[in-house]
Amino acid sequence: TQLLYAGANRLNLTRLATLDLPEGNAMRAPGEASGLMALEIAMDELAEKLGMDPVELRIINDTQVVPGADPGRGSSTDPQSASGNQGKEEQGPRPFSIRQFIPCLRTGAERFGWKERQAKPGSRREGRWLIGMGMASAIRGAPIIPAGGRVTLDGKGIVTVESNMTDMGTGSYTIIGQTAAEMMGLTLDRIIVKLADTRFPEAFGGGGQAGAATATAGVYAACVKLREVVATSLGFNSGDVEFADGEVRSGNRRVPLAGAAKAGPITAEDKMEYGDLSKRYEQQTFGAHFCEVGVDAWTGEIRIRRMLAVCAAGRILNPTTARSQVIGGMVMGAGAALMEELAVDKRFGFFVNHDLAGYEVPVHADIPHQDVVFIDELDPTMSPLKAKGVGELGISGVAPAIANAVYNATGIRIREYPLTLEKHLDKLPQVA
Repeated sequence: TQLLYAGANRLNLTRLATLDLPEGNAMRAPGEASGLMALEIAMDELAEKLGMDPVELRIINDTQVVPGADPGRGSSTDPQSASGNQGKEEQGPRPFSIRQFIPCLRTGAERFGWKERQAKPGSRREGRWLIGMGMASAIRGAPIIPAGGRVTLDGKGIVTVESNMTDMGTGSYTIIGQTAAEMMGLTLDRIIVKLADTRFPEAFGGGGQAGAATATAGVYAACVKLREVVATSLGFNSGDVEFADGEVRSGNRRVPLAGAAKAGPITAEDKMEYGDLSKRYEQQTFGAHFCEVGVDAWTGEIRIRRMLAVCAAGRILNPTTARSQVIGGMVMGAGAALMEELAVDKRFGFFVNHDLAGYEVPVHADIPHQDVVFIDELDPTMSPLKAKGVGELGISGVAPAIANAVYNATGIRIREYPLTLEKHLDKLPQVA
């Protein structure tokens, strides 16, 4: 919590318990996604007790420095970083590399129509539906790992990029291709991207929302080296050339890029490393989630009506694929809030819903209108691209935003996920 809110006096404790359950392991935003499910409900309760707006409570408790680094868990190369501080020695206060948490909150409140929210729970109704709004903060570490890339220019003016980064459907091929195309002054159809081969330069592989920033930086480094080799081979001063429209230009002289590889393909390989930047600055992504729900006063059924995510995550390399990543996180957050639960028959140690026939996840009918807003941001402490990951920020804070909306609709606080109807149905007749 020291990364999200200011507080002069606090005590954070972690207790480990042995349970006869499957091991909890990394899924999406391990640490933040589950931790915020508790913290952000507590913030909502605190706001109510203080008679304050939940957004304003978070704003006045913003912090611009990390009071003291938590040594964290795991190793310094672990991308599944809850705080970004794994393996670091405890140290004194240090600044965030960039922190646009308050703009996320204010932008979200304005775009969502937060001023229309009724502070008194259970006071807005449309027919049989009780309507409520809720919100929650989002934070997720912005890890970036040293990575390499290899690029080859052939005689046809086509550049082939090789990296052992993977693409799990997240758009790695696209943003890596974009990076090479922009660096070499080519259109995307002149770039061939090859990934997921151990013979290629190491680029981490994917996870912990570190993939985009990590892999593109390695490719950027390789392209810088290729530009130098190409410029020299064509007789240019590498310091004042422009790569554009398939040409290498300097002053009044223009030469086709392909001309540099007439005698044979040119290959360049390099790696991007970061020194102690992550020790000098706290590198994080921030956001805010807003949700409106309807609760059937007769049956207890909960329906999400609309959702909004506002994200500050460095330069957004591709708004289309980044938006898709955030929306995917929002869908998963809805599942965590409303339906996903491991049912265990304690008599026999049997996992009842052990497959997708019995384990419920959201489907299209469960997900209404979703909107995503990206705050303009560049973080020069990350890489030359000034980008961060965003895929796991999209789930962090979604579940408590939904839970807080359900409370605002009904006045019934549920503190156990998922928010299934039997947990508030017996109290709804009084509300209705």
